[in-house]
Formats: sequence, structure tokens, C-alpha cells
Amino acid sequence: MVMAMAGATAVTALPAEAASVDTSAWYVLVNRHSGKALDVYNLATNDGSPLVQWPRNDGNWQQWQFVSSGSGYYRLKSRHSGKVVDIYEWSTEGGAQVVQWADLNGANQQFRLVDSDSGYVRLINRNSGKALEVWEWSTADGARISQWDDLNGANQQWQLVKVGSGGGDGGGGDGSGSWPSDTGSVHITETRNAGTFFDGGMKRYYGIGDGGQSESQDPMFEVANGGTIQNVIIDAPAGDGIHCLGSCTIRNVWWNDVGEDAATFMSSSSSATYLVDGGGAKSASDKVFQHNGAGTLTIRNFQVHSSGKLYRACGNCSSSYQRHVVMDGVTARSTKVLAGINTNWGDTARFSRITVYGSATICEKYRGVPKGQEPEKIGSGADGVNCIYSSSDITYR
Repeated sequence: MVMAMAGATAVTALPAEAASVDTSAWYVLVNRHSGKALDVYNLATNDGSPLVQWPRNDGNWQQWQFVSSGSGYYRLKSRHSGKVVDIYEWSTEGGAQVVQWADLNGANQQFRLVDSDSGYVRLINRNSGKALEVWEWSTADGARISQWDDLNGANQQWQLVKVGSGGGDGGGGDGSGSWPSDTGSVHITETRNAGTFFDGGMKRYYGIGDGGQSESQDPMFEVANGGTIQNVIIDAPAGDGIHCLGSCTIRNVWWNDVGEDAATFMSSSSSATYLVDGGGAKSASDKVFQHNGAGTLTIRNFQVHSSGKLYRACGNCSSSYQRHVVMDGVTARSTKVLAGINTNWGDTARFSRITVYGSATICEKYRGVPKGQEPEKIGSGADGVNCIYSSSDITYR
């Protein structure tokens, strides 16, 4: 789960006064007990999808707008789905499931804000009179959101963190989106083995390489086959970013400045799967993601700014593979190309929910060649075979 990416939007905490809620803004709701954010599970867009808590990443699936229902009540509208927080089937029972649903302005979708101390509020449902809470005081990722009698418990207290003004693009109108602040910095001078799981706690990591495009720089992190790296901010100099030695997950990782590459995917297995879930990258003079190995890379809910290519399937590596990329929910600004693939090796690129600010080539086609030669660009655009998308998959702003 993911569980979104300067032109950064200032992040400020709302004081503990319900009247100060800004109905034009978007908020992340952070639970006092767990420190995790109210989240649409698995980026769902359908009615009835459960709401959970998840580590904060400021993705659209964690952003909520307060829509007034009058008399001091509000609906909480998801920026990701457009649906609102809903007590399922109008239940008044403690422990009832909390989901998202189409906005019907029902009493089971309306909440009033009650101040707690230290900048937190409780959300009291109009229909049931119960408070929105993290069920059974869980601190686990994916723990469900429920309702219970208002006990003013820490698991019922939420901090409202403003992440941007209203308007639909998450930032200043240019696709910049919200970008997280670091919680501290870590200077590293040699590659860190991330093993099978590494959580960076939203610290900023930097210190390897020259910050440029010189070849064969060491990576900042190596992730083992089947491993996950998450909640990391990478800054210059960052060498060759992250190396995934096999299937891997890169979740909520942000590159303030891409050096040689942001991440390289290296498995020789055709069944390898790589997932980039949330996050963003800026200032890649060449490419962001380099696919040297085989398998399929999925990039979802990701921002790319001021870069050459978001993705390139290697066209002249020492070993030639068939490679696949899937992009879903990607926002690109000041970026020339989203994907470059080698059609003679059967590469594919699929696109959905793509937003481009300005202009960009969606899919470039190359003829892959042996190592030591230079790949030849042979075309671009959708063809239904290698570059797979329709006009409805791409939104230009």
C-alpha cells in the first residue's frame, strides 16, 4: 500500500478548533495513537471500499477535503476517489465498518469536529453519535477504521495536516503536487544493504557519488530479492540510487535530485515483479528508472518532475531480455518521455490515469542492440501491441 511527491507545498498542522477547518484545502488525518494516516485501502475507487490506517505518504488516497453539510457538520471527501467517508449501512453499532461511498450527503456521511488537546480533534458521526477511531488501538499498517462511543481516546484523536489548497492538482496548478519534508538527515558513504525490509522513517539520505551522470557509481541502497524499501527521501549526491537485485517493492520513496539513476531493476528472471508505489522524483537529467533485467515493473501513483525519461528498458545491456512496464496514476511535469522500450525484444508499456502538465512523449520505441552499440529510435505512440494506451488514459493540463 501505498501508500504521493521543490515547488513543495508548505505543511502546517491545524489548531484544535473545529471552526478553523478550511473547506478549500486538503488534509491528511494523522491518528494520535498510531501516528498513521487515514487511507483508502489499496487505492480503491469503488463504493464500499474499506478505510484503514497506513504510514503517512501524502498520496491522494490519504488526502481529504471537508465539505460542509451545514450546522457544523462536514463530509470528508477523498481526493483519490471523489467518494466520502461513510458508516456502512447506516450502522449505529460500535465497531461498525467505515468505508468510502458516493456522496449522498447522508447523516451517516456527516461528521462534526470536537476539539481534543494539543491540536487534535475527534470526528463524531451525525447518525450514530459515535467517534471515528482506529479499531482496538491497533498500530499495524492496514488496521481498519471503525466507530465507537466517544471516549476521547488517543485512537479517536486526529491531527488535521493541511497539504495543499483546493483545485484538483495537489499543488500550485503546475502539477508540482505536495512533497514531504524530511524528519532528519543521514550521510552515508557506502552502499547500505536494505535486506528484505528497510523503513527510512522519512529521513533524507545522501552522500554517494558525484551527483552527476558518470557511469558505474555505487548505489545508495541494495534491496534483496523479495525485499521492500519504504519511507525514504534521497538527496544529492545519491550515486545510482536503489538497486533491486530481484523482485522488490519501493514504497513512498522520494528523490529530491536524481543522480545517475533513481533505481535500477536487475533480476534475470522473466517472472520478476517490481513495484514502485507512491513517491516521486525530480531533476533526472537522463532517466529515472532503468530496467536492466527481465520481468515487469509497475509504477503507480508517482510524480516525476524536470526529467528526461521516467523509464527506460535497457537497449544495449550485456544481456537482452523482454521487459514490461505498467504505469498507473503517474503525474509528469517538465518531463520529455514517460517510457522508452525495445519493440524487437517484445517489450511492452501500458498506461492508465496519466496526467501530463505541458507536453511529453508517452512511449518511445527503439530497436535493441548488443552491448557496445547504440539503440536506434524507430518511432513513438500507441500501437496496441508494444505501446498500449488510448486517448482516455492520458490527461493534458
